[in-house]
Amino acid sequence: MANGEREAGAVPLPAPGGAEHPTPGGDAPAGGFVQLLTPDGERVDSVTTADGMTYSVDFTDEEYRKLYADLVTVRRLDAEATALQRQGELGIWASLLGQEAAQVGSGHALRKQDMAFPTYREHGVLYTRGIDPIMPFGLFRGVDQGGWDPNEYKFNTYTIVIGSQTLHATGYAMGITMDGKTGSPDGEAVIAYFGDGATSQGDVNEAFVWSGVFNAPIVFFCQNNQYAISEPLERQTRIPLYRRAAGYGFPGIRIDGNDVLATYAVTRAALDQARNGQGPSLIEAYTYRMGAHTSSDDPTRYRIASEVESWKAKDPIARVKAFLAKQQIADDTFFAEIDESAKKLALDLRERVLAMPDPQPVTMFDNVYPHGSPEVDGQRAEFERYHASFEGSDH
Repeated sequence: MANGEREAGAVPLPAPGGAEHPTPGGDAPAGGFVQLLTPDGERVDSVTTADGMTYSVDFTDEEYRKLYADLVTVRRLDAEATALQRQGELGIWASLLGQEAAQVGSGHALRKQDMAFPTYREHGVLYTRGIDPIMPFGLFRGVDQGGWDPNEYKFNTYTIVIGSQTLHATGYAMGITMDGKTGSPDGEAVIAYFGDGATSQGDVNEAFVWSGVFNAPIVFFCQNNQYAISEPLERQTRIPLYRRAAGYGFPGIRIDGNDVLATYAVTRAALDQARNGQGPSLIEAYTYRMGAHTSSDDPTRYRIASEVESWKAKDPIARVKAFLAKQQIADDTFFAEIDESAKKLALDLRERVLAMPDPQPVTMFDNVYPHGSPEVDGQRAEFERYHASFEGSDH
């Protein structure tokens, strides 16, 4: 489990002449990051950062196997979704390929009472919250607007508008404080997910301001996958993203986003600090989007194949598999069983997606307002007249 404490309001500063966030591997960016599992599958017992925080995990063998199973499963489901979109069964899909560790690790770090605010790519976090993986497919197929209850699962609906969920999360976190639900180990905390591109949005920076001023119990979790939609990181910022937190008065830390163990340890610690009244923090998960931004994107237009290949060597699933094998925690039979289980779940998901009913176009007006609206009623009537004008036509 993650451990270590910091004084409320303290902002970690770079170590003089050394790495801010040390890592034992040679794959870290300038300035380093927190890493507990190397790309070769070697475990690091603990990492202590320049601000005195120590991060480690203490999992049972079964918990390690569970992490691996979740990583494999969410990747397989994601691959099935991409195939469905290419076959015309989904309007669009935002793949998480390459970001499984950042999502599964942080998702498991959440406690039951914590609330998550996702973008449109957090399929792995959704899975760890116990939500039926079919749920996002209604949204991307145009059948509904997301079918799960955010209050039941403590996982908000997907947000398409870039960065706006950080403001929603900040308001929710401020409400937790006003309701007296912080200040103890059993308190509540909030996590807000967004990408490196979203850090250029005003909404995200406003969320930072409000959270810092009101000491909101929130963890901002940035999945830095290097390219936003199509712009490289150097066009988004002149400093590492986690260092922006200092300007807003709260701590920032960078982790190896392809390391599920470091992701879990740092996120669990940050959430626990938030629920205990120590305010917000920013985690930059340094990872890589292996596929396209969405199924409408062509990444070959803005990045080279050799770069993608270099990141394949840092694959988040391969390193866990290597670790499990080296430590004799799992064998070939286990790995084959997980692959088969994930395959069956994906095939079941495909059948359920194809069985979804096609909604009537007019139903788009049904849930705009809970008690109706004369303006929306007028728009519905106009839409129905327009469609009726084609009756009996060959077009």
